[in-house]
Amino acid sequence: MDQALLQSLEGFLVGAIPTIIFIFLLFVVYRALVHTPLQRVLHERYERTEGAVAKAQADIAAAAAKSSEYELRLREARQAVFKVQEAHRQKLAQSREAALQETRTRAQQMVKEARATLEVEVAEAKKRLQQDAEMLAAEVIRTILKPVIATPVGGRS
Repeated sequence: MDQALLQSLEGFLVGAIPTIIFIFLLFVVYRALVHTPLQRVLHERYERTEGAVAKAQADIAAAAAKSSEYELRLREARQAVFKVQEAHRQKLAQSREAALQETRTRAQQMVKEARATLEVEVAEAKKRLQQDAEMLAAEVIRTILKPVIATPVGGRS
């Protein structure tokens, strides 16, 4: 029985050899014609979609970096402009203050000169008034005393 079993098994295997070869050839042809090109197409598709997504994400990150760099430069430029404006304002305030101080000094000097001139003029006016008063007094005295001198002493003419 062992012999019969081995012979029937041998007959079965010998009959299965063309089927095994056919399945193996079918596997090789499937791999060559379908599986490998399909894997290549799927890989390309993945590269295109996932690669495009990854590239888009990289582009977005680069754009965000450029945007933040632009904003930083813009902030720095604004700060520089504000600093220049502040320096200009301070310079104008200082020059305005200097002009005011100079004007005050000139005005004080002019007031001093005017007071001095006024004091001199007042002194001269007082002196002239004193002289005029003395002349008027002398003339009043002459006028009052002249009729007395012109008329004789008894009152007769």
